Parts: sequence; structure tokens; C-alpha cells
Amino acid sequence: MSRTSTASTTVQVPRRRSRTALLAACTLIATAGATATALSSPAGAAAPGCKVDYTVTNQWNNGFGANVTVTNTGDPVAAWTLEWTYAGNQQVTQHWNAAVTQSGAAVTARNLAYNGSLATGASTSFGFNGSYGGTNAVPTVFKLNGVVCNGSTGPTDPPTDPPTDPPAGNRVDNPYAGAKVYVNPEWSAKAAAEPGGAKVANQPTGVWLDRIAAIQGVNGGMGLRDHLDEALRQKGNGELAIQLVIYNLPGRDCAALASNGELGPTEIGRYQREYIDPIAAILADPKYKGLRIVTTVEIDSLPNLVTNVTPRPTATPNCDVMKANGNYVKGVGYALAKLGAVPNVYNYVDAGHHGWLGWDDNFGASAQIFKQAATAEGSTVANVHGFIVNTANYSALKEDHFTINDTVGGQSVRTSKWIDWNRYTDELSFAQAMRAELIRIGFSPNLGMLIDTSRNGWGGAARPTGPGAQTNVDTYVNGGRYDRRIHLGNWCNQAGAGLGERPKANPEPGIDAYVWMKPPGESDGSSKAIPNNEGKGFDRMCDPTYTGNPRNNNNMSGALPDAPVSGHWFSAQFQELLKNAHPAL
Repeated sequence: MSRTSTASTTVQVPRRRSRTALLAACTLIATAGATATALSSPAGAAAPGCKVDYTVTNQWNNGFGANVTVTNTGDPVAAWTLEWTYAGNQQVTQHWNAAVTQSGAAVTARNLAYNGSLATGASTSFGFNGSYGGTNAVPTVFKLNGVVCNGSTGPTDPPTDPPTDPPAGNRVDNPYAGAKVYVNPEWSAKAAAEPGGAKVANQPTGVWLDRIAAIQGVNGGMGLRDHLDEALRQKGNGELAIQLVIYNLPGRDCAALASNGELGPTEIGRYQREYIDPIAAILADPKYKGLRIVTTVEIDSLPNLVTNVTPRPTATPNCDVMKANGNYVKGVGYALAKLGAVPNVYNYVDAGHHGWLGWDDNFGASAQIFKQAATAEGSTVANVHGFIVNTANYSALKEDHFTINDTVGGQSVRTSKWIDWNRYTDELSFAQAMRAELIRIGFSPNLGMLIDTSRNGWGGAARPTGPGAQTNVDTYVNGGRYDRRIHLGNWCNQAGAGLGERPKANPEPGIDAYVWMKPPGESDGSSKAIPNNEGKGFDRMCDPTYTGNPRNNNNMSGALPDAPVSGHWFSAQFQELLKNAHPAL
């Protein structure tokens, strides 16, 4: 009954060398009032003015990363161009959220289609990586649409050592309560570019760190610091939570192929040193202490050690290896200990979904595996703020037309082919029951649950409006169920799926939030084998012609055709989710 999760980044670039100042920050704030003397503006054009924050976010041997925030202090503009000149030999090598060109020492950054309009007082940010030799002096003069932003302060040099002893903080009971949630500008731009996508482009989604290179950013995209810096901008004076998916275990996704990862089964050392440690160091930067950082830890890993190992009929050799070497448990424990040491980090561990763990022989055993991992590698259950269910899956939030206690003609609905002796009919009942079991075995009584509702709305014309016919348990359940999958074990790019409940805090007892941890529109896996450098294989469960395996009782896969590699944008899926959204858009 397993399923796989997907990643959100695309083409891999080589991992960057270790940095001598991972947490270094150098900030120049160049301020200027609105000026009426436009150096290159035509008569009658808007009067520009600007404030520019240029921040060296990290620096290593001959390279650096920078973030630039442009605030328009003049009249509204429909497009912007920012210019500066380096005093040294800096060269921009990668960039995101702006089109950046360079001629000699002169750099020009222009807006993209989605961030050109700036009202008076509005800001936008972009980032880049660069190379340098000698000193990395910060520019002191910027021009917005040809007008100098003057009154700048002098630059400061990046410190050579990371700060130590970040200030202690007290976690709140629910990081989502009373807080905005980070909107990933990269996903938002893709959603907004789709017909009808503007209706949901402002929704918060998870940021997937699915490989080592994602920490710095791949294919010119945003890295972890870029997202955190943008989160600070979105935060303003209020509270904001940012959602990160920690997803790079050795031997990742042992029961599936579509989201296999970059690390081999034995590479626990690389996972710790090259993946978790750098993430923890960045999150511990005092610069980000005002953010509520939600981490969802290792999607689709620990439950495999229960359901997909010998002697289960669904066992796979890869899952047997991961159970034997213990690296799933060690990896999760290490991640919880390192990330949990950061005072404003809230760890939520993946707990599968009801169509995977809802059976008697899976439920309690999985809870025990969760506790084993939470107390491994120096961690304790105190490092677990909560659990998340249904991540990147399609299980209905709540089935209204039948309950697990119903009978038809004297037969329990548990005997139906759809429920198949499961104890739960939907994610809400499963999440609340799993929470109770976890508290019973020693987790905090304040444990909170998250439910991923990004693709479990099941609306549209096929959504039942009442119970099924009481001819037998199968007609009763099949006629009334919202979840229109062929089988509960189907997980890849499901036809007929729709956006679910919008993200919200405290929706039900014991539930911290409904979230869109899986960004809608990102593929679960390719419909056919596609060569890639991301370590992702071809899983037949993503092939619409596949007739199934023991994990879905040999049913058709129900997958959409022509899907790209997992994590890549899949327009047809996004349109399907919009069309079938419930609540409707």
C-alpha cells in the first residue's frame, strides 16, 4: 500500500565546494528619496526613486551568493531595470527572479513577467551566485530605471566565522496559528502562467530540498537562503511560517522508482555531513530567528520498513536492505536532532496515509518505527513537534457518505473491495487516530498533525452528492466515495484528482493545519522512461497502461499520460486539479 513522493526542483548542477563563511552576511542598504530628475526617462514618465538592499548571503573561496531587494519609493512603475558596477572582478554566474546580464564590471538586472509592477512602497527581490578574485567589495551606487539611488551607507565585510550561540527561543504550540505562510515565488510564477492559475498562485506550498545541490539552488533557481530571505520580506512585521521538505535519505523511496534519490543505501555519512549539517547551519543563522521554520522530515521512508519488507508479499529487495542497514532510522534521527536544536524549527515527521498504514498490522508497527527513529542518533521525542499525513497523495480528507461502522445487509463496509478491511475511510480520521496512538506510546500530548490537502479535493462532475445504492457493500461504498481512484494504492498523477481544502490553521481537533506541502502541478513521475541526471527512475505505476502489482491489488494505475520526470511541471495535471477542485475555485 505504499506510494512515493516527488521533488520540486529540476536539473541538477554540481554541488558547491564547502564555504569558509556559510553563515556570513554582508548587507549594504542604499536609500534614496523619490527624485524628479529622471536621467533617462521620457517626459511625462513616472518619477522613480528607490531603496536597495544588497546582501552577500554566503561566501566561499572564490564564489559568493547575493540577494538584492528593490523597494520603489517613487511613483508606481510597470517595469524596472536596476544597474550597478562592481569595483572588482566579480562575475555573475547564476541568477533567479530577474534577468541579469553583465558587460565588464557593469551589471543590469531586469524584471521578469511576474514581478515588474511595483507600486509606491512595494518591494521585489532577486538573487544570484557569482565568482570573484581578491576582495568582494559591495557596490555602492545603484540606478533604478536610470535614476541614482543615493544616500547609501558604506559596505561591511563578511565575517570569516559563522555566529555561535544563537539566541534561545520558545516554540509556540502551533506554528501556523496567527501566522502567514510562505508563498514560494518559483511555484507561484508557474501557477500564475497557467490558464486559471492566478486563482491559486498566492497559496503557500512546501519548498522541497530533494538533493544536496538544492541547498544552493539548481539550474539558476532559488536556494535555501534565497527562500528564507524572501520569507523575511513576506513576513513584514507579523509572523510567518515557511515550510521545508527534508527529502534526501540514503536509498530513498525503496519501494518505488520515480523518486529515487542521489544517495546510495550506505551513504549515511554524506547525508549527515553534506545535506543535514549545511541545512541546520543555515537555519541556525540568527538572521532567521524571527521565522517559524516548519520542516517535514523524510517523506515516504519509515513506513516502508513496516509494509515493504520480508515476509510481506509487498516486500522489495531495496526495502529489505534499508531495514537491515538501519540508515532510514539513523538518518531521520540525525535530522531531528540537528534541526530540532534550532529554537525556531518545528519538525513534523512523515506518517504515510490511511490507504497505506490504516490496516491493523501496519498502524501500530509504524508508530513504533516512528518512535524508534525519533530516539535514534541522540534525538528524543522532544524534537518532534508533530506528524504529517497524505503528503503528495490523494486520499480524501473526509468521506461524508459512509463511515467505517456502517453495514449493508448485515455486512460491514470494511469487507468492501475499496476499504478492504482498513480501519479508516479518510485522512482526518486516520490522522486523529495516529496522533492518539503516538501520544499513547510516549510522544508529547501537545503533538500536532498536518494533512496535505493539495490534491485530494475530488470535485467536479464525478463527485457524489449522496450515499451509494445499498445493493451490497461495494455499490454502497463505490457510489458514495469522493476518492475516485481505481484503488487506494494508486499514487502517481491520478486522473480526476482536484485541489483540496485551501491551507488553513487549526481546522479540526488535533490538526495544526491543512497544508499544500506537495506543490500542485509538479509531476509524481514520468509516464515512460526519461533519462535524467537526478537519480529518478521509471516506475510503471506512472504508466497509464500498467495493470498493477500486489501493492494495488493488480489494478490499473489510473495515471495521466505524457507526464514528465517527478518534480517537473506537468501542465495537464495542474489543469486537471483546477477543474476538479473542491471546494470549487
